[in-house]
Amino acid sequence: MTVSENIIEIKHLSKYYGHARGVEDVSLSVKQGEFFGFIGPNGAGKSTTIRILLNLIFPTSGSAKIFGLDIVKDSKQIRSRLAYVPSDANLYDTMRVHEFLRFGAAFYGGNKSEDRIRELAGLMELDLDRRIPELSTGNKKKVNIIQALVHHADLLVLDEPTTGLDPLIQSRLFNLLAEENKRGVTIFFSSHVLSEVQALCRRVAIVKDGRIIKSDEITALRDKQLKKVRVLFSDESPRQELNIKGIESFQAESAKSIVFMFSGDINELIQRLSVLRIENLSIEEPPLEEIFLHYYR
Repeated sequence: MTVSENIIEIKHLSKYYGHARGVEDVSLSVKQGEFFGFIGPNGAGKSTTIRILLNLIFPTSGSAKIFGLDIVKDSKQIRSRLAYVPSDANLYDTMRVHEFLRFGAAFYGGNKSEDRIRELAGLMELDLDRRIPELSTGNKKKVNIIQALVHHADLLVLDEPTTGLDPLIQSRLFNLLAEENKRGVTIFFSSHVLSEVQALCRRVAIVKDGRIIKSDEITALRDKQLKKVRVLFSDESPRQELNIKGIESFQAESAKSIVFMFSGDINELIQRLSVLRIENLSIEEPPLEEIFLHYYR
């Protein structure tokens, strides 16, 4: 698959609600065929950016194009070629699942969509005969996902698509998205879960407080990724033994327990720890907020 022209191009986009900040001076581009991650904590500005792109709200300043078309002037033409999964599932409560999906499919030539609806419903374990008010949050999200995947759109815009899904269904969704991407679909994947973005995306933009603070290839972010390390020693903490490159935000939880962030060579750290008397050791992915603080510094 050849990655070429920009499918999404955002330039200095800002949105204010009175004096309150939505997003500020956001610029990024997504190329054709990319699986692009847009990641940040809740309230960072991810959904605001997406709603501007879909012309659901208007920007205060700046501009954006999708398929080379202006998001405001050419909104109708853009929407005919993309599919969207919102962060909150808002469905018509008077319908059954199959009625809602067929209603949506009718806007895109629904007669050809029946088999695809049933195929996706089977994979997502969704009962098409259930009434929408009876569905859990996770099952409502499945309806949104199926609606987005039925039409083989050129661009998928996914805002927190895994919310409410159990791990098995999440895995199936990731496989479906990978298949769509392989056939050339561009995917804009918004999430606050770093592990999802790392597993799926080639490139990522990190947003915090309405601004993009880091944009890079996912492989580069992996190489620089922080680990949160907690060590419980058998005796008093020998801090001087851990004077190696990559340790920062060092904290003593007690005389025997320490916690720190680590961005260096994990093999060097393990080698240094292996000669010490340790009761317990944990190395884990830190919360996104700690990663953001790292990039701010």
